[in-house]
Amino acid sequence: MSIIHIVLFKLKSSLSDSEKKEFCDDMLGLKNTCIHPTSNTPYIVSSSGGADNSPEGVQGGLTHGFVVEFASSEDRDYYVSKDPAHQAFIKKNGPRFDDVRVIDYEKDVY
Repeated sequence: MSIIHIVLFKLKSSLSDSEKKEFCDDMLGLKNTCIHPTSNTPYIVSSSGGADNSPEGVQGGLTHGFVVEFASSEDRDYYVSKDPAHQAFIKKNGPRFDDVRVIDYEKDVY
C-alpha cells in the first residue's frame, strides 16, 4: 500500500524569489529530515514539486504543488500530526502562504 499526499499552496505574493525557493527547498528537504520514530531512518518514499506552470487557468490562485509518497497510512499520519521536522516546517513556513489544500489517496483505491 502506498499513500500519496498532495499539497497545494498559495504563497504570499509579497515573497521574494529567494523566499519562494527557500520554501520549496524546505518542503522538498522533508524527505531527508523526517525521521521514523522507531527505525531512525528517513521514511518518505518520494517527494517532488515546484511552482505552477499550467496554462489551463483553473488554479484558483494556488501557486505551488508537492506530491509526497508514504509507504503506509501510519507513516503519513505520523508525518501530519507528530513528526518534529514537519512541525518545524509548518511553524517556519506557515506565515509564507495564504492558502493550502491537501488531498491524500491510496494508490489504485477508487
